[in-house]
Amino acid sequence: MKKFDWTQFTRKMHIDAPIQKIYDAWTKPEEIERWFLKQACYFDKEEKQLSNNNPITVGLRYEWDWYLYDITEKGKILLANQKDHIQFTFAGNCIVDVTLKEFENGTIVTLNHKDIPTDEDSKYNIRLGCDSGWSFFLVNLKSVYEGGLDLRNKNPNLKPMLNN
Repeated sequence: MKKFDWTQFTRKMHIDAPIQKIYDAWTKPEEIERWFLKQACYFDKEEKQLSNNNPITVGLRYEWDWYLYDITEKGKILLANQKDHIQFTFAGNCIVDVTLKEFENGTIVTLNHKDIPTDEDSKYNIRLGCDSGWSFFLVNLKSVYEGGLDLRNKNPNLKPMLNN
């Protein structure tokens, strides 16, 4: 049996939507809130909050909030090439690398979450927890952009559930 890699994981999803639409889904606050976040705030170097319809650029700082969780994820945008590649810090100093590739009538999304520490807490909360989270949210990205249905649970009386 191959040794389990606690330091990174990769997930792929094909979505029947144009690459630009999927790029926007990751890089425009109003779009990322449709499938992933309750609220996405981006700040420039002077800590001025950007408007919700501006696409992200390298060097911005973000604060992300989800439904039903009382945590705010804070990180930096490391790469945003305005076409098919986004990279940001996540869960501390981990890096999430998202690449998009046109395939037939849609887009293949490849997400690689890497540089995960190997202490017990990171193994459980980041490697296993984020893997589960990203897997669900990629399915939700597909659902929202192919059919318009948001699968997220937003009811605080129904937690924890698979879809939150």
